[in-house]
Amino acid sequence: MRRSPLVALVLTALLLVAPGAAQAAVPDRAAAPAADPTATLTGVRTAGTAWGLDPATGRMTLTVDDTVAPSEVAALRLVTDRAGVLLRREPGTLRPLIAGGQGIYGSGARCSLGANARSGSTYYVITAGHCTTAAATWYTDSAQTTVLGTRTATSYPTNDYGLIRYTGRIAHPSAVYTYPGLLTINGTGSAYIGQAVCRSGSTTGVRCGTVTGLNQTVNYATGVIYGLIRTNICAEPGDSGGPLYVASTGRILGILSGGTGNCTAGGTTYYQPIAEVLAAYGLTLP
Repeated sequence: MRRSPLVALVLTALLLVAPGAAQAAVPDRAAAPAADPTATLTGVRTAGTAWGLDPATGRMTLTVDDTVAPSEVAALRLVTDRAGVLLRREPGTLRPLIAGGQGIYGSGARCSLGANARSGSTYYVITAGHCTTAAATWYTDSAQTTVLGTRTATSYPTNDYGLIRYTGRIAHPSAVYTYPGLLTINGTGSAYIGQAVCRSGSTTGVRCGTVTGLNQTVNYATGVIYGLIRTNICAEPGDSGGPLYVASTGRILGILSGGTGNCTAGGTTYYQPIAEVLAAYGLTLP
């Protein structure tokens, strides 16, 4: 990026938001109430919604953003009332984010390097899957003159992660860029409710908060993503793909998928757990 050579791991870019939303299925009023709220929510495919257990209330909660039409909200309320699920509005638009912390660029998209990883002596960039769908070749600069590497894997939707294999002569330490400086990564960790965490991105720099949910499902306009970490950390376009980490220990927990809101009014963000990515491709951190 602009303030440092691409040696760290950071975050995201331009919005990828598709218009339109699928109508939620509404059970017949005469049908028996759903015994399992999770089973009911699994059937919700309305874009602009997210759901999971809210630890603050101990109840399953369905969140709707500003793109969900009043008629859809009314339909969803029938579903949630019958299943005993809380329905909550969240300002803004729930969307994946693309841009860059220490940016990576491909086919007009700007994203962030989330983590450096390796398989044997072959090194890879881990970033968001909605980023790697945008281009096959990635660069370290917006002019696309310095090659970073080549996309080798994408899992999106269902998951939100992808790999870029280093082919350029770019340093790739295990570190997070912290505006300024580098934080050495000391491995991975598992998120827990209330955990103090930070993320870093080129648009909004380092922002910190707490983990507010686990195993969350998000219905983007571009697809459904499962098993995400939720936090109360804000993000903006340009903050996707980069790491969620614990500043005190230097452990990475996940990579940014998307969220709602902004860093003026506040927001909510969702992260793909990093351990799942490493296991999927047989990778280790350097």
